Amino acid sequence: PCTLGGYPSYALNISSVAQIQLAVNFARHSRIRLVIKNTGHDFNGRSAGAGALAVWTHHLKDIRVIEKYASPSSSYSGRAVKIGAGVQAFELYEAGKKHGFTAVGGEGKTVGIAGGYVAGGGHSPLSSIYGLAADQVLAFEIVLADGRFVTAREGENEELFWALRGGGGATYGVVTSVTFRVYPVMRATAVQFSFASNSTGGGVSTEAFWGGVRAYFDYFIPNTEAGTYSYFSIAGTQPGEFVFNMLPFFAPNMTEVETAELLRPWLDDLEGLGIGVDPVYFPADNFHDAWDAGFPLEAVGGSAAKTGARLFPRKNWEDEGTLNATFDAIRYPIEGGGMFLGFNIAAPGRGGFPDNAVNPAWRDTVLHAIAVIILPDPSPEAIAVQSEKLTMDWLQRWRDVSPGAGAYMSEADVTEPDVQQSFYGDSKYPRLYALKKKLDPYGLFYAPTAVGSEDWYVTDQIEWLPTQNGRLCRV
Repeated sequence: PCTLGGYPSYALNISSVAQIQLAVNFARHSRIRLVIKNTGHDFNGRSAGAGALAVWTHHLKDIRVIEKYASPSSSYSGRAVKIGAGVQAFELYEAGKKHGFTAVGGEGKTVGIAGGYVAGGGHSPLSSIYGLAADQVLAFEIVLADGRFVTAREGENEELFWALRGGGGATYGVVTSVTFRVYPVMRATAVQFSFASNSTGGGVSTEAFWGGVRAYFDYFIPNTEAGTYSYFSIAGTQPGEFVFNMLPFFAPNMTEVETAELLRPWLDDLEGLGIGVDPVYFPADNFHDAWDAGFPLEAVGGSAAKTGARLFPRKNWEDEGTLNATFDAIRYPIEGGGMFLGFNIAAPGRGGFPDNAVNPAWRDTVLHAIAVIILPDPSPEAIAVQSEKLTMDWLQRWRDVSPGAGAYMSEADVTEPDVQQSFYGDSKYPRLYALKKKLDPYGLFYAPTAVGSEDWYVTDQIEWLPTQNGRLCRV
């Protein structure tokens, strides 16, 4: 028989703060499960929950430019933008083009900027220059578990302000708005190209293909130091043959000529290996137009694959032997039938970063890597086998070559072995957990892998196949 599975039983299409307060108070007093959903982009299903009441913030779409924002401590004075919880990346960037500012937001066109994205840190095409989205936040407005509507910023609810910037979503309350600092209009250039092996057809050999990919890894540090961000994929096309897609290479503050000059050493390496590429450049005099032309509109969600991730540290690139071991570990799942998504990115930004709850692993990263395992058999037992393979075989090799690093919680593996260390950092998790207990002693806000999730379990689970289909119970 058909069931709702992990979908909530009821959803409230929120249009005001008061409606959120009513929902929070009702769920707390009634002791029913409450979930928060913005766009549903989270890879780990943190907006799902069987039998729950869902607070849907997607239509909180206000965007207001603040010409002269001044923080209480005078740490920032300048232009800012205040956005409702439902504003998506394309809407924020369109506003930036219209009003003459550049904002740090996601590469995905439909991701909700003020939801789990910024709560998890939020990587951006501008991160190698300005840092993560969480580093740009000036203030939050949020409904807490006791129903209070408060502001968190410097000088006001400062511990909450610290935690909301990187400490994970669906944990401390329902965010209704976020105020971000913004930057002047900048030019930018996006570049797309691809190359593939075709050893059976007399084209590029598999050895040359992997040599070309490995050559690219040599430029990760200088590319991020130049302020660039790249999004690329590697996948099999048929047994023993592979394709590399640059989806794109994104160069803020660079012209087409400057971008081509930066890419030239790697493209020369490819040419020396007999690999020809034909880059397509999308230069623009503003961020929005280069971003819109360069990044694809992606589908999010589905049951045909499972993902896991790792934040590989810069130190792995500073030793040739460690870099080779890292590359071999990354190559392993691709040759095993998986797909690879990579983001060459640096997240400290050129001006440093504020004290917030962002996973410390982000500050040392030059590669955010995602492994994708295909789930051809829809039976739960078959999916569990593939899930375990991803976590304990493919991703274990990644963990082995990057001890002490972490993973980006919003795009990671729901069965990651040590979530507290990998997603939050051992130095920050105790502080986050203590605040969770203080602000939400009821346990009203729960999500898988979120702070405090270890205090709960969902009934009727299959090992390696966690779902939100059962009842949520205290441990």
